[in-house]
Amino acid sequence: MALVISPPNHRSHTFSALTPTTPRTLVGPILKRCILKRIKLSVTYTTSLQSRIRYVIKCQSSEDSQALVQRLDNVANANLGSVEQEGGLGTIVVSNEAVRRRRKWNSMDVATAGVILAIHFLSVFAPFVFNWSAFWLAMALYAVTGLLGITLSYHRNLSHKSFKLPKWLEYSFAYCGVQALQGNPTDWVSTHRYHHQFCDSERDPHTPMRGFWHSHMNWLFDHNSVTEKCGKPNNVGDLEKQPFYRFISKTYILHPVALGALLYALGGFPFLVWGMGVRIVWVYHITWLVNSACHVWGKQAWNTGDLSRNNWWVGLLAFGEGWHNNHHAFEYSARHGLEWWQIDMTWYVVRFLQALGLATDVKLPTELHKQRMAFNNSTLLT
Repeated sequence: MALVISPPNHRSHTFSALTPTTPRTLVGPILKRCILKRIKLSVTYTTSLQSRIRYVIKCQSSEDSQALVQRLDNVANANLGSVEQEGGLGTIVVSNEAVRRRRKWNSMDVATAGVILAIHFLSVFAPFVFNWSAFWLAMALYAVTGLLGITLSYHRNLSHKSFKLPKWLEYSFAYCGVQALQGNPTDWVSTHRYHHQFCDSERDPHTPMRGFWHSHMNWLFDHNSVTEKCGKPNNVGDLEKQPFYRFISKTYILHPVALGALLYALGGFPFLVWGMGVRIVWVYHITWLVNSACHVWGKQAWNTGDLSRNNWWVGLLAFGEGWHNNHHAFEYSARHGLEWWQIDMTWYVVRFLQALGLATDVKLPTELHKQRMAFNNSTLLT
């Protein structure tokens, strides 16, 4: 449940009426309007984004909003509690997950936190062992694992099927993603598909409504919560039936370890620090910024009904993934930078592969779909 009321002496704003079946395309503009008006927001994590916005309307139209808030709070799950948020997106940036329940760490949480902490610790040695060979090695692996592995393979090819590749090339690019140390392809794709299915709602694995740091990385350390919200991965049958992805899932951690050993053999400790430490931390946070920053900062070009935003600097760092509102509007599109000036390195690679005849069935948004997703001021009364 989520409650939104106006602060004292704040002018009331009337929006188009909402019901539980209101089209999702209306939710985003209304939520954005509330944020811009700096309406006081109190959130509990028990219902959908649509219900949250429905309570916005009720509270704004109530003569005794405080009484209504109290009545609705009494209905909320006492074990979850609530968190007061003021200032809209500004609070999402500075707040963190505030759910009053006992946090239970399982073995997967501990292992994930341990690996991420170890990689960050390894990168601390970077200034002390710097050499140009190690630096350019890190930059090359950044492109190979970040662009070819995560953005092109894990995201656009496997998660959204934006284009087809010959199996030998599909598997090669997916293996590059394995070396980014972000999880095996099956788990990564499953989580991302759930993100789109439940975007910015309680069931979103990395919802920004629980705070910036939750969406950025804290969600990684709570596997039980993700399972409770989304269930076990049952949306990746297309990958699970392929022997290659089953093999990678079973042997996943061995592959980055083998790469680390190879780098150490080739260039000693500097290659290990820069090729595994600095490079992985860099790709980690750039990937995570798409989940966090691109749901907080930037502009919305399309009426997606969520908080996704186009963020140019994330777009540059993440090989085009920062044009996130474009992506949420047209999830199937192989191209995220839809304007000529929106740099999208991943799309350029896909286009090159298409020219070579290696990428086929490349999907792009149609003009009709663009018209449907464009903002229509007549749908929102003020």
